[in-house]
Amino acid sequence: MVERDPRFLDEITIKTKDYLDRTSIAIDRELERYANSRFYGPLKYALEGGKRIRPMAAMLSAESVGSKDDSILDAAVAVELLHAESIIHDDIIDQEVSRRGKAAFHVRYGYSASLLTADFVFSMILAVAARYHDKRVAHTLSKAALRMCEGEYMELTIDPMTYKLGWDEYIDIIYNKTAALFQTATELGATIGGGTNEQIEALSNYGKYLGIAYQVHDDMLDWGAKDKVTMALKQSNEESSIISRLSSLTDSYAGKAKEQLSPIHDGKAKRLLLELTDFSVQRDF
Repeated sequence: MVERDPRFLDEITIKTKDYLDRTSIAIDRELERYANSRFYGPLKYALEGGKRIRPMAAMLSAESVGSKDDSILDAAVAVELLHAESIIHDDIIDQEVSRRGKAAFHVRYGYSASLLTADFVFSMILAVAARYHDKRVAHTLSKAALRMCEGEYMELTIDPMTYKLGWDEYIDIIYNKTAALFQTATELGATIGGGTNEQIEALSNYGKYLGIAYQVHDDMLDWGAKDKVTMALKQSNEESSIISRLSSLTDSYAGKAKEQLSPIHDGKAKRLLLELTDFSVQRDF
């Protein structure tokens, strides 16, 4: 298991502050387009806080293939919007009452307003995609949305009290629900950044494996919570062996993510992508 180093976590936070700040400014700028909308307040609430790791991965991916401008920023915001939309839906489906230390969106605004806001967010994503002449941007975002819905439906059909979830199925669910959006972020970064086909494929795979490692680590952090997927794992595995396997999977997929970066030229962005991988499996939040 990767050992947690508090100094490293502090260092990576400092190193990525500029990317985080630029993301926050870009999100605020996007929201200002809807300042006169009834959805403006709810949108601000939905997008408050968060690690912004997905847009950061998009920005670093673009930079790693030689991008010198901020052409990726709108797409990075779209990725974060899709993440926010999925959280609204997830919390309704899972009947969560809180998220990131505050009331879940549907608790604050009600179910009807939550569904409408999620629809509005998806419309915002379509508007962002339309700004890019490259059709691959819209295709990549839509592919992520489809996968995320598939993953959510796969989880929805599980009865955690009786269903014996296998490890391959577990990985399949978290790939669709979570890792697909990481994959989209890095693929968009490489595409908009002007990467070669080899670099786009490499960064797409990097995002996929990073996302899997990230979610497996999340499941370890949240162990004991009433999560349907991890509860279903308990139907076919001893609890002690589950923790051990989750730890092994975290390290394995983090390693696979790093391996995908071999076609990327050495530089600041590549180094930060490597460190972002370590951060994802060392964090305690």
